[in-house]
Amino acid sequence: MRFNRSRFKEKLSETLKAVFPILAIVLLLCFSIAPISPSILMAFLIGAVLLIVGMLLFSIGVELSMTPMGERVGTTMTKSRNLPVIIIVSLIMGMVITISEPDLQVLAEQVPSIPNMVLIMAVAIGVGCFLVIAILRMLFSIALPHMLVIFYLIVFVLACFVSEDFLSVAFDSGGVTTGPMTVPFIMALGIGISAIRSDKHAADDSFGLVSLCSIGPILAVLILGMIFRPENSEYVPASIPEIDNSVELWALFSHELPEYMKEMTISLLPIIFFFFLFQLVARDLNKKALIKIIIGLVYTYIGLVLFLTGVNVGFMPAGNYLGHVIAGLPYAWIIVPIGMIIGYFIVKAEPAVFVLTKQVEEITSGAIPAKAMGTSLSVGVAVSIGLAMIRVLTGINIMWFIIPGYAIALVLTFFVPKIFTAIAFDSGGVASGPMTATFLLPFAMGACDAVGGNIVTDAFGVVAMVAMTPLITIQVLGLIFKLKTKHLEKTEAAGDTSAIVYGDMEIIEL
Repeated sequence: MRFNRSRFKEKLSETLKAVFPILAIVLLLCFSIAPISPSILMAFLIGAVLLIVGMLLFSIGVELSMTPMGERVGTTMTKSRNLPVIIIVSLIMGMVITISEPDLQVLAEQVPSIPNMVLIMAVAIGVGCFLVIAILRMLFSIALPHMLVIFYLIVFVLACFVSEDFLSVAFDSGGVTTGPMTVPFIMALGIGISAIRSDKHAADDSFGLVSLCSIGPILAVLILGMIFRPENSEYVPASIPEIDNSVELWALFSHELPEYMKEMTISLLPIIFFFFLFQLVARDLNKKALIKIIIGLVYTYIGLVLFLTGVNVGFMPAGNYLGHVIAGLPYAWIIVPIGMIIGYFIVKAEPAVFVLTKQVEEITSGAIPAKAMGTSLSVGVAVSIGLAMIRVLTGINIMWFIIPGYAIALVLTFFVPKIFTAIAFDSGGVASGPMTATFLLPFAMGACDAVGGNIVTDAFGVVAMVAMTPLITIQVLGLIFKLKTKHLEKTEAAGDTSAIVYGDMEIIEL
C-alpha cells in the first residue's frame, strides 16, 4: 500500500476535526464557569499538540503495519485448517496483545488489593480464551447474539457475589483491554479469517471478535474479586502538579516522555516478536511488504508515545481539575449536560475509533458509512457520560444502569441484522479507550471528590458506561436500516432500483 500525500492530508484533516472540538469546549469552560491555573492550561495545550501529532502518526502506522499483520495472521491460520494450531496460536496471541495494552497497566495500579502481575495475567488469560471462542464462532458460523446472552448472564450472576467496591473496576476492565493496541490487530484478524470463507455471512462474522474479547476481562476480574475480597479499596487520585515557570513545564513532559517510550517498547515488542516468529513459519510476505510493515510499526510506536504522553500529562490534570471545579459550583447539576457535550466529541479523538469506522465502511463497501457510525458512537457516549455524572452526583449503584442497559442491548440483538449486532458490541470496547481513561475518568474523579462521594464506587464505572451505550445506539442504527430496507422492498416493486445492495440487506445512506 502506498501512502501518498493526499492520504496524509486526509489523515491530518480527520485528526484535527476530532481534536479541535475538545479543545474548544475545554477552553470555553476555562474562560467562563471553570477557571483553571495557567500552568494546567499550558500543560493541556501542549498535551493537545502531542495528541494531534500522535494520533496522526498512529493512524498512518496502523494502516501500514497492524492491519496487514492481523489480516495475514488470520488468513494463514484459517488456511492451515489445523484446529489445534488455530486454538493455540489464538490463545497466545490474545494474551500477548493484552499484556501489550497500555491501559491495562493503569487498571492494575488502581486495584491495590490484587498484585499487579496477578491481575494482568488473569485478564490476559481471559482475553486469550475469549479470542479462541470468538475465532471458533467465526469458523463454525455460530450466531453471536446467543453467545452474548449466555456469557453476559454468567457475568451478571457472578456480579452478585462480588463486593460493590469491585464491580465498577470489573466492568471497566472490559473497556481498557480493548484499546489502541488490541483493536486494530483483532479487527484485522477477523477480516483475514472472513476472507477465506465464501458464504454470504462471512462479512457479517468478520466483526464480533472485540465484543467477545471484552467479556473475558470482566469475567476474570469478577472471579478475582471473589477470591481477593478487598477490605480496603480506597483509591487516592494522583495530585495535580502546579508549575511556576516554563522550565518546570518542560521538565514535566521531558520526565514522563522516557517512561512512555519504555512502556510502549515493552508493549510493542511481544506483538513484533510474535508476528515475525509467525512469519518465519508461514513465509508468506515478500521483502517489500515486510519493509512497509516495519516502517508502519515505527510510526505506530512514535504515535502512541506522543499520544499517551499528551493525554496523561496534559489531559489528565485538566480533566480532574475541571470536574472538581464544575461539580463545586452552586449549580452542580450543570456537570451532566457539560459531560454529555464533552462525551459526544471526545469519542471522535479515540485512536481505535478511526480504525473501527474505516474498516466497517470498507468491508461493507460503503453501505455503513463511517460518518453514520461516528455519529451513533458520539450519541451513545454522550448518553453514557450523562448517566455517569448522575451517578457521581447521586451515588447510585452502577448495576442499576448496567443491567437494564445490557438487557436492552441483548434484546435488540434478536431484531437487527447480524452485522449491526457484531459492530455494536465491537464499538463498546473501541469507544472506551485512552481518552476515556485519561480525561473522562479523571473528570468524574474530580467531580466525585468535590461532592464528597466515594471515588471507587461512584467515579469508577465511567469506562463501563461508555462501553455500554454504543451497544444500543449502533443497533438502533441497524433498526433504522432494516426499516428503510423494508420500505425499499415496497418501492422496488414500483420499479425503483436505487438501493445499495449489501449481502442480504439493502441499505440506503443516512
